[in-house]
Amino acid sequence: MATEEIEIAGAGETAAVEPLSAEALRTYPIAPGYNVNVRSGPGTHFSVVRTLPAGSRVPIYCQCPGETVSGPYGTTKIWDNISNGQFVSDAYVQTGTDGYVAPKCS
Repeated sequence: MATEEIEIAGAGETAAVEPLSAEALRTYPIAPGYNVNVRSGPGTHFSVVRTLPAGSRVPIYCQCPGETVSGPYGTTKIWDNISNGQFVSDAYVQTGTDGYVAPKCS
């Protein structure tokens, strides 16, 4: 399987990520009752790319440290890369842990 380059917004770098097949890619639910902003980088100072409606599920391709955010699932510096150049705070994603569930974006 070929690798895919994922841009790390604001860092001027890219990360090589092995794409997962559709059946292997796990998705995680967004906190119930929340519309979550998807940002161009790992922090609230990055622009909003789109907003996920309540009840959405997201894939997590890689995760990286960024701005600390408090949400329904605690306070964290972890940001989830859900698509090329699209990040959401892990504080709004139910992963079942306070730690990393995907490779670190590099």
